[in-house]
Amino acid sequence: MTPEQLKNSILQLAIQGKLVKQKKEEGTGEELYKEIQEEKKKLIEEGKLKKQKSLPEITEDEIPFDIPDSWKWVKLGDCTGYAQTKVKISPKDIRGDMWSLDLEDIQKETGAILVKTKASERKITGDKVMFYKGQVLYSKLRPYLKKILVAPDDGICTPELVPFDTYLIDENYISYVLRSPHIDYVINSVTYGVKMPRVGTDTMINLLIPLPSLAEQKRIVAKIEELLLLVDRYSVSYEKLEQFNAKFSEDMKKSILQYAIQGKLVEQRPEDGTGEELYQQIQVEKQRLIAEKNIKKEKPLAEISEDEIPFDIPESWKWIRVGEIFAHNTGKAMNSTAKKVDKPGSVKRFITTSNLYWNSFDFSSVKEMFFSDDELERCTVTKGDLLMCEGGAYYGRTAIWNYDYDICFQNHVHRLRPYKAVELRFFYHLFYFYKSMNMVNAKGTAMPGLSSQTLHQMVVPFPPFSEQKRIVAKIEELLPLCERLK
Repeated sequence: MTPEQLKNSILQLAIQGKLVKQKKEEGTGEELYKEIQEEKKKLIEEGKLKKQKSLPEITEDEIPFDIPDSWKWVKLGDCTGYAQTKVKISPKDIRGDMWSLDLEDIQKETGAILVKTKASERKITGDKVMFYKGQVLYSKLRPYLKKILVAPDDGICTPELVPFDTYLIDENYISYVLRSPHIDYVINSVTYGVKMPRVGTDTMINLLIPLPSLAEQKRIVAKIEELLLLVDRYSVSYEKLEQFNAKFSEDMKKSILQYAIQGKLVEQRPEDGTGEELYQQIQVEKQRLIAEKNIKKEKPLAEISEDEIPFDIPESWKWIRVGEIFAHNTGKAMNSTAKKVDKPGSVKRFITTSNLYWNSFDFSSVKEMFFSDDELERCTVTKGDLLMCEGGAYYGRTAIWNYDYDICFQNHVHRLRPYKAVELRFFYHLFYFYKSMNMVNAKGTAMPGLSSQTLHQMVVPFPPFSEQKRIVAKIEELLPLCERLK
């Protein structure tokens, strides 16, 4: 159970009369209600309170849940001064030393005051509302934020806050009732306005609240505050546990991938052949593509030195450079020209780094630009290509294009196309591990980038094809278990 769920449970038990025991000697909610009506009548006679139209009687169908026999269902407007004691004050009457309270000064959920600002320190525009020590302040704007508090001092506030008196009722009890999950649900189900939802006055004055005796209210408040202190302590431990669980899951994932790319996740089988044999097959295919002029001949890559090898691998594996098994290039630079009239071509959709995520693509915003016929071969992604982000905070982010249609890509995306079939998911997991362990060396500080040369020269372990597949199968069996640990 989360700390928030625990708080809600405490408040719900409180308003259902299940948090503390009832005591006969403390009287009843009915008796208190009659005293409240007498007090209101007295205030009306003294001219301190305006007489209000009587609210409709509460019907059986309106009662949401059972409460103790000694309690009474009442309406907020019948036992408090909600919307009856509002006192406006114009800017010219506001003193600089007055406490000026705005919604941004109140912490959501808890109602804690974040900052106390004098009127002289704040630009005052329009009328404000007076409030007095001991009044309940309720935010009618975005009530789901639960910006509710008992005023510790006098002051002025935004008209979005409704200050009201509680007659012979514990003001802290009312504030907790308004914060309880049931009341919160009722209020927020009838707000009006989409961007700036508000709760209407009629809704609030007709709001049903459970009323115990005053003595029981005070015991309920004391118990709530005792328990909320414990919840706060629990919250610290809960947060640490959540952080540990998240870290444990990620660490476990890294361990699995580390075992995978070091050849320790599955057994080696002689019948699988070797990485060297697969490498030679790829080189033959590469030479064939060069001979047929499908690809250009490249300068041979440098031999891999002992200093470049980051860890040991099985004898049947081979260390290679990425450029030895993948044809690799970046796409077209974005520009402002819509068309090149001197070259045949067409406008095509293309993906950028903003569309490319780990093992997925986001197509919510896909742009278009002109590609000449000469550019299309170099800048088109087909099924089975591996794509990687070249720059920015997410350099190295990788995904496999597994769609049955083609799309273009721009110059901040690397395209890796294998010369001969390899298990692309093995390389996806490898690149994920490399990036998580800071083994993908990007240049630049403000905007790091993974250059084509760096990617081309990158040293990676290379197992036989059959073993690549078995490694991927084991990884994808184990990683969902890591997710369950979160």
